[in-house]
Amino acid sequence: MAVFDDVASAAVRTALNGLAMRQRVSANNLANIETPGFTAGRLDFENQLRDAVANGSEVESSVEFAETRSNLAPRQDGNNVNIDEETLSSMDTGLRFKLMLRAKDDQYGLISTVLKGGR
Repeated sequence: MAVFDDVASAAVRTALNGLAMRQRVSANNLANIETPGFTAGRLDFENQLRDAVANGSEVESSVEFAETRSNLAPRQDGNNVNIDEETLSSMDTGLRFKLMLRAKDDQYGLISTVLKGGR
């Protein structure tokens, strides 16, 4: 078993992948805000990630990143992208991504401390 093959590391890697994908979906939504008939995408994976960790499943292979369509009411042109919702989602996703990076950085720092003999 490699050093970074534990459940926590797999969960952080999976979260980083999902958050990066969510950011791309949100950017695509914003890029299409004026496209008639465009339906905004959504990417939710946290519940699957939580269940995989709780059940002791193989985290990275248990979580599927499937984009769904938003059920927000469309405007007259058939587009349902809401700039306020996309902005908040993008900010939230960015903060979550930074948190996961910090967790990964802390893990590397701990290993570095161990390798240096606690100094």
